[in-house]
Amino acid sequence: MTDWPQGRSEDNRYGRGSAGEQPESARVMRQVRRGQAAPPPSYAPGVPQQPSYVDGQGGQPGHDSGYNTGQVYGGGGRRGGSVPHGNDVDPARGQYRQRPDWRRRTKVTLLTLLAVVLVTTVGTYFWADSKLNRDVDLATVIDRPEAGEGTNYLIVGSDSREGMSAADKRKLHTGSAEGKRTDSMMILHTGSNGPTLISLPRDSNVTIPEFKGSESGKIRPAMGASKLNASYSIDGPTLLVRTVEFNTGLHIDHYVEIGFGGFASIVDAVGGVEMDIPQDIKDTKSGADFEKGKQTLNGEQALAFVRTRYALAGSDLDRTKNQQKFLSALANQVATPGTILNPFRLYPTMGAGLDSLVVDKDMGLWDLASMFWAMKGVSGGEGKSMNMPISGSVGGNLQWDMAKVKTLVNQLKNDEKITVSSG
Repeated sequence: MTDWPQGRSEDNRYGRGSAGEQPESARVMRQVRRGQAAPPPSYAPGVPQQPSYVDGQGGQPGHDSGYNTGQVYGGGGRRGGSVPHGNDVDPARGQYRQRPDWRRRTKVTLLTLLAVVLVTTVGTYFWADSKLNRDVDLATVIDRPEAGEGTNYLIVGSDSREGMSAADKRKLHTGSAEGKRTDSMMILHTGSNGPTLISLPRDSNVTIPEFKGSESGKIRPAMGASKLNASYSIDGPTLLVRTVEFNTGLHIDHYVEIGFGGFASIVDAVGGVEMDIPQDIKDTKSGADFEKGKQTLNGEQALAFVRTRYALAGSDLDRTKNQQKFLSALANQVATPGTILNPFRLYPTMGAGLDSLVVDKDMGLWDLASMFWAMKGVSGGEGKSMNMPISGSVGGNLQWDMAKVKTLVNQLKNDEKITVSSG
């Protein structure tokens, strides 16, 4: 046997395993080389030129045909390929990159913000609703007048010192008397003709009627003529509501009460309330010491202002007017964007207010918000504020002008424009 290539057989000279005498058609084989690439082979005329592959590359040396990147047709951008719509060319790589979809990003951002606001609002609502002290059951009040148009709130400021330390009592000049008494009482009516705020002087001469004891559940006999605030000290909120309804004929829909400490806390939480003091006031009993003119009152000063009576010529009637002005100004301050849109002010204000308010069992947050907006409307000139019409005094107590009271109550029941004056 001869050595290869001289010793090969005639049968296999045209290709290993070939059965014919003609050579196989040209076949391109992937070349594997090391180092410098070999020159491209020549081809016989009429035979289509095939790309050569050297280390996985075809065409001219150093040219990437695109097989490695998967971008064969129009992929490069630098060599005339088309760039898909909405994309930019990356000059460093000769490829396209996707252009940011700002409309989609904006939509996602807005939806995210909406979800955050919704969750925060719902969470705040349930948090605030759980803090309301719904301790007054108006269902126990007997012989109630029929409800009219609109909504009537009985707003009470009590001298409750609950939760106050000895230092707080000295600072706020509240004294240390046991029990609770009403320091101010107002009826707020809301309806289609704007809000009406009516102060009920605590020294009003009224009849305390037959009532059902709030704790005993027993029917108690009428007590005859007495001061209005005595009804509260005898049997609390339910007897006060019963007495107001009996003497006016007006149905009370909701009850709201706030004590000394809570009142001062709310004022401090909103950053103070600006007031125009009508005259120089100095009252050692309430702690009031003000000069006439505009000034911002903190919680301590505000409490002293609404409680003062001995420094005023008109005594209780002038005091009720100051209370109306201040509560309207406070509601206006709470309802401003500076408080509502500022969580560092809104949540402390809500916390201070809700912790200190006592309301009826049917009172909801929306009812409370409606009350504040109505009081804001009074201060903004959209409503009317007045005292209960007074005709004189009996035994040192203020006597209501019952003819005017009857007209006033009828207008409130029918939600009509109020034409009655305090004088």
